Amino acid sequence: MLITNVITPSSNGDVVSVRVEGETVIEVGPVLVAAAGEAVVDGEGGLLTESLVETHAHLDKAYLAEFIANPTGDLMGAITAMIANRHVMTVENTIERAERAVRTMVRNGVTTIRTHADVTEENGLTSVEALLEVRRRTSDVVDLQIVALLGWPVTGSQGEAHRRLAREAVGMGVDIIGGCPHLDEDALLANVELIELAGELKVPLDLHTDEHTDPDRTSLLHLAEQVLKTGFAHGVIASHCVSLGMQNVDVQRATAEKLSEAGVGVVALPQTNLFLQGRDMQSAMPRGLTAVKHLREAGVRVAAGSDNLQDPFNPIGRGDPLDAAGLMILVAHLLPDDALASVTSVARAVVGAPVAGPVVGAVADLMVTPVSGPRQLVAASPPRSLVVRRGRVVHKAGRG
Repeated sequence: MLITNVITPSSNGDVVSVRVEGETVIEVGPVLVAAAGEAVVDGEGGLLTESLVETHAHLDKAYLAEFIANPTGDLMGAITAMIANRHVMTVENTIERAERAVRTMVRNGVTTIRTHADVTEENGLTSVEALLEVRRRTSDVVDLQIVALLGWPVTGSQGEAHRRLAREAVGMGVDIIGGCPHLDEDALLANVELIELAGELKVPLDLHTDEHTDPDRTSLLHLAEQVLKTGFAHGVIASHCVSLGMQNVDVQRATAEKLSEAGVGVVALPQTNLFLQGRDMQSAMPRGLTAVKHLREAGVRVAAGSDNLQDPFNPIGRGDPLDAAGLMILVAHLLPDDALASVTSVARAVVGAPVAGPVVGAVADLMVTPVSGPRQLVAASPPRSLVVRRGRVVHKAGRG
């Protein structure tokens, strides 16, 4: 395939063409002539970039706001609403909503999604079953990573049921395990238990960590120390990390240095955390965001995710990671190029996806947008005109 008449972030406004062979970009140049039989796609002067990554979704909850409300608007209100309405989340209903969300994200330029699937004693493995089916149905358009999000507790004899479910989920085909140590009876012990479990199963760990604004209740530093102590080598992501933003600068920097040393990636989730956090602090209300500045200064890879899509945890959302990138500019004070990287190149590194983009040798996960540059891409976020995943067109404006 030859993509013509596009600009790229590195072309300084000059029009170029990009040749793709199989799943790889093999040539970039100002004038490339189509070979006999080669498919040609006219980019119509748009910006060709790497495609987007959704680092943190909850596809099993997508669009639940259509029939489940969160009257209090806070985190525990959302959890309570979910528990009370668990019966409506049948496998069939979850498949329908999750597939709708995936296909919306693909149209928005997403070619890699990491989604969490609730794995609790009440829910069992129904969300896992549903999302594995969604992965099968959408495998031609997106790479879907599934995290078994364990309920609590995961510690002690009471946690054995959740640990057993984790083993069953991985046996079914789940890629990663996760949990919410800050909701467990003992967050530090939960860190230990989850690292041991992921090590036993030889899978990465993706945790909801310290999703609250209490500065006296933290487990993030301990997580990094445990990763170093155990030599856990399968990869760790800490998502949310809200309470780190409530710490003094010295604590933020010390924690960031330890996370960097341990190789732990961090995913900030500004949309949901701006909605859920800080409601009880009407004076000098916290932003509900982690310490992005000091994490990045220490060398921690900080990506951004959308988290919830129109469910009790966040009643809005468009399934477009550029919304999260825009909030990283406004709330985390990132400059536009860095904000875009938080949902593209940095996000790919955090979730373990290969390097992509209009660069020779990179994977051909690409998108074309009718804008003049990266800043305008985040600022305007117009509909994507072309989306390519592994060298294959998965969305083209005006087609399907």
